[in-house]
Amino acid sequence: MDASTIESLLSGFYGLSWQGGVMIAVGILLIYLAIAKEYEPLLLLPIGSGCILANLPISMLVGTSEEPGMLQLFYDIGVGNELFPLLIFIGIGAMTDFGPLLENPKMVLLGAAGQFGIFLTLILALVLGFTRPEAASIGIIGAIDGPTSIYVSAQLAPHLLGPITVAAYSYMSLVPIIMPPIMRLLTTKKERSIRMPYSSREISQRTRIIFPILVTIIVGILVPFALPLIGTLMLGNLLRESKVVERLTGAAQNELNNVVTLFLGLAIGSTMVGENFIKAQTLFILVLGLGAFVLDTAAGVLFGKLMNLFSGGKFNPLIGAAGISAFPMAARVVQKEVSREDNGNFVLMHAMGANAAGQVASAMAGGVLLALMASA
Repeated sequence: MDASTIESLLSGFYGLSWQGGVMIAVGILLIYLAIAKEYEPLLLLPIGSGCILANLPISMLVGTSEEPGMLQLFYDIGVGNELFPLLIFIGIGAMTDFGPLLENPKMVLLGAAGQFGIFLTLILALVLGFTRPEAASIGIIGAIDGPTSIYVSAQLAPHLLGPITVAAYSYMSLVPIIMPPIMRLLTTKKERSIRMPYSSREISQRTRIIFPILVTIIVGILVPFALPLIGTLMLGNLLRESKVVERLTGAAQNELNNVVTLFLGLAIGSTMVGENFIKAQTLFILVLGLGAFVLDTAAGVLFGKLMNLFSGGKFNPLIGAAGISAFPMAARVVQKEVSREDNGNFVLMHAMGANAAGQVASAMAGGVLLALMASA
């Protein structure tokens, strides 16, 4: 075996940089968190796998600009033109029940309050020296909505897509850990113990069908930049509520959502190349994203306290924390915290209404950011 043959066989070792080695370790960590801790496994596992594949030297799966490999094709086809996030929104809409929101429309106020941290974080990012598109992309992490974060950052700051996506989905998985301390800090035991009887009123199928159509039209007129997100979300919900396309509804919820999530995760992981990812900028993004999440939760709880004040002490302010977009995990966390104080207190349906409102509000916030950047 001559020297050139040996060198060819060892080219992988020679081509592995220390940054690539670190990112392979990060990929392994993401896979560990997905499997051992079950932190957003549907996305963190393919992201971790894509990260490992992209950082192996001479990776044919990434390819070149002239001959793109599988991972690059996934990115170009599904992320570069925002296709994958929009397809996922169809699946999310097909799985979302807006009934609790329709039964208690005032919860939409909590959904709006739950987006406060996005815009404050945008300002903080500008102060730290990020450009306006970068700052907007970082701020949207506070929506705690992975597809929205991907959709916005892919348009405004595609070079930051990797860290922004990892931050968004990591914080989504940490909702049960991050939210409770903030909720307890901002409320008293008496406030957390407030009981809110839930009188369910029947929402007709006609109303459930009209809702996604009406929201799509209104958003399309008032916030056109949010229409792709809201339109696909409401399309999925219309499939669900029509009751006449069960096969399409099932496909959107299962096959479509699962396949697209796999491809999306691999595409995102492929952007986490060591030389581009290991920067001080990445750390700032992670910290700012966490700050946006904390601010959103705090704003929701504080607005809940305001609603409690106007209701004469009859509104449990913890419900405000469900105004973020992590559906339905945030609502379940609210119920768990309420149950800690009073095991017989059931506010889950109220929280689900706020959480559904947060789902819509996060997509609206993404559209507002895109409109602001387009007019800047």
